[in-house]
Parts: sequence; structure tokens; C-alpha cells
Amino acid sequence: MTEEALKELLYKMADDQLILGHRNSEWTGVGPLLEEDIAFSSMAQDKVGHSLAFYNLLHELGEQEPDIVAFTRNANQFHNSLFTELPIGDYSFSLIRHFLFDHAELIRFQMLAECPVEEIAQVAHKLKGEVKYHVMHANTWVKQLGNSTEEANQKMQAALEYALPYALGVFETSEFENEIIKAGIYPGEAAIELKWKENIAGVLEQSNLKLPAWNEITAVYGGRKGEHTEHLQPLLEEMSEVFRVDPTADW
Repeated sequence: MTEEALKELLYKMADDQLILGHRNSEWTGVGPLLEEDIAFSSMAQDKVGHSLAFYNLLHELGEQEPDIVAFTRNANQFHNSLFTELPIGDYSFSLIRHFLFDHAELIRFQMLAECPVEEIAQVAHKLKGEVKYHVMHANTWVKQLGNSTEEANQKMQAALEYALPYALGVFETSEFENEIIKAGIYPGEAAIELKWKENIAGVLEQSNLKLPAWNEITAVYGGRKGEHTEHLQPLLEEMSEVFRVDPTADW
């Protein structure tokens, strides 16, 4: 397996975590409940920390230091999925995104914890324990709100239907997909997607939310190849403001 293939895998995971971490941090101080304000802020902080772990691995492979990689690239140089960069919207959308994304990440980290590259396996093993609690939090609220009032159910259903095409974009493959699979790094995006569909369906069955037929949903791709929405560049400019003012500031 080439080093370039490994770097691409690390970049897409790191960028997903960094961008969604910053998006979720936008709920700090404005969450619908104090407990949820704190919870979303804490999970956002976790995600930024997860991104740092992967950027450090990239640095060990010869890429620039994490701060340089995270805060000086333009949108077309990022590998995150489009799903992570969408604005937070109302709480129903952010909660559904949290639910769909973290289920995918938990499966990914569980698979990578068995990776033959020891450094990646160690990071994935640590992170899967943290993401497990994120998934538990998401499951609880999806079931509670899905089984709540008619208004809550309608908002959650609309958010789910809007989010699913973007969520499928998380599993966009790279040109190195077969190479990574053959090297035994992980079973591949299709395997993650299949398990993800089973897991989220199992949770949604416990709510009054309806999962549309998968053949009626068209995945939205592009992010892994640097093709992003108009929302990413303004976010990058905002989140790199401190670094531009003081490059010596710590995470």
C-alpha cells in the first residue's frame, strides 16, 4: 500500500472531525436545554481532539504540523464530506446529523481498531470508546423526540429526509479504496455503509420516524475530492481567525 493512500484515509477522517467539531461548537450558549448545550459543546471538543490525533499521524508521515494543516488550507484542499460542513440549521437537523454521522464513525473506528498499522489501530481503539457515548446520546434523543409530540416528530422526520442524501456522501470512495482494502486496513466504505444502514434502521424502528427506501435516495458526493458547498470557505475563515492572529496559540 502506498503512503499516499494512507494519507488520504487519514485526511478524510481528520477533516470530517475538525469541520463537524466546529459546526457543533456553534450550539455553545444557544442549545435548547442547558444540558444539551453542555453535551453538544463537549462532543464538539471531542471531535476537534479526534482531528488532532489524525493530523498528528499525518505529521509523522511527513505532512506539515497540525496547526498548519488545519488552519491554512483552502476549501478545495479539504477532504471532509459535504455532510459535515452544512450549517447547523435548527436543533432537529443538528441532532439527526449527530445521529447519522456518529453511527458511521463508530463503525469506522471499530474496524480500524483491527488495522495492521499499529499507530492507526491505537488511535481508533481510543476514539471508538468516546464515540460510543456520542452514539448513545444521539440514540436517546432520536427515540425520545421521534416518539414525542406531533410537531417534534414532524421536525425530526423532515430533518432525517433532508440529511440522508448528504449522510450517504460520508461513504464516498477514493481512488485508493481497493488498495486500502487489499492491504487489510479496513473492509472499505461499502462495508461501513451496509453496517450503518442496519444500525440506524434498528434505532429508528424504536421511534415513530420513518426511514425512506434507500433506492429513493441519491447520495451527494464531492467532498472527498475537494468539491465543496459555498458553506465551507466562510467556516474555514472563521475557525482560523485565532491562528492568523496568533500562530503560537495552542488547541
